[in-house]
Amino acid sequence: MPVEINQLSNYYIIMNYSFEYIDIILLAMIAGFIFLRLRGILGKRTGFEGKAPAQFDKILKEVVNQQPTKIKETFDKNDQKEFLKGAKIAYETIITDFSDNDNKITNSRSLLNKEIYNQFNEALKERNARGHYAEITFIGVNSATIKEHKKIDKILNVTVDFIGEVITCIKDKDKKIISGDPEKIKKIYDTWVFSRDTTSVNPNWQLVNILT
Repeated sequence: MPVEINQLSNYYIIMNYSFEYIDIILLAMIAGFIFLRLRGILGKRTGFEGKAPAQFDKILKEVVNQQPTKIKETFDKNDQKEFLKGAKIAYETIITDFSDNDNKITNSRSLLNKEIYNQFNEALKERNARGHYAEITFIGVNSATIKEHKKIDKILNVTVDFIGEVITCIKDKDKKIISGDPEKIKKIYDTWVFSRDTTSVNPNWQLVNILT
């Protein structure tokens, strides 16, 4: 019996060692399987780590080196040329907005200072009260010329002579023509003053005065 007990003890010891060895092998196999799965999901290293592609590196440098926009204090020939491009668009937008048939200032509100907006708004209210409305076709701007520009403190004022062409008329609620001709092109002459604060980051100009 003692021999058998010793043999059984040895057997269990051997089995324990065997199972421990098998456990190690199984754990190693599981670890290897998990590694392969993660590698398949996450991808392999390609030498990309720590270095952005060229296109991203270029963008990053541009962002880092970007400087705040400098506000120009001058109004040279290039500035005047660019200004007139915008002034022509503003002129058409304001004329069309004031003369269309809804009797409301909608598209040009941001182009008008408070005083001009109030003047336009009152005129449109009076027109609407009479039951009149306008019809307009804006043909184009024949010319836009800077008459003068003057800076007072931080405010730059630019006076512009416009010559435009429109087809326009005023009708009553019964669509009877009150004034104008819906089939005739009419030349219009205006002298407007635009203004902006040269210290402001807002680049927009506003109409501040109508001389003619």
